[in-house]
Amino acid sequence: QVQLVESGGGLVQAGGSLRLSCTASGRPISRYTVGWFRQAHGLEGTFVAAVSWTGGDNANYADSAKGRFTISRDNAKNTVYLQMNSLEPEDTALYYCAAAFSPALSISSKQYDYWGQGTRVTVSS
Repeated sequence: QVQLVESGGGLVQAGGSLRLSCTASGRPISRYTVGWFRQAHGLEGTFVAAVSWTGGDNANYADSAKGRFTISRDNAKNTVYLQMNSLEPEDTALYYCAAAFSPALSISSKQYDYWGQGTRVTVSS
């Protein structure tokens, strides 16, 4: 199985940027669709973005992420990234990456097979 570790979270002012990383071990991340989800305090987790094992433009974004966030992958580094620009206080959450065997760019957390522990993003106003 694959183990996922997120990094790159932190505290940033509104309008700022962060790049989250999801690094895999155990198996090549190139075998999986990878998604990012987030969970704000007291709320259910929501889909942010997903990228196909082929990478490139084969990606899916939540409406809240379109135009601000970019998901990409570097299979040679066994890592998937989430570049987040123009951050807003509403983006404050615990961000998780997840890997799925399915090639579908699913927005449902149930379709993902492996999960990391999360990295916290706090955006101050």
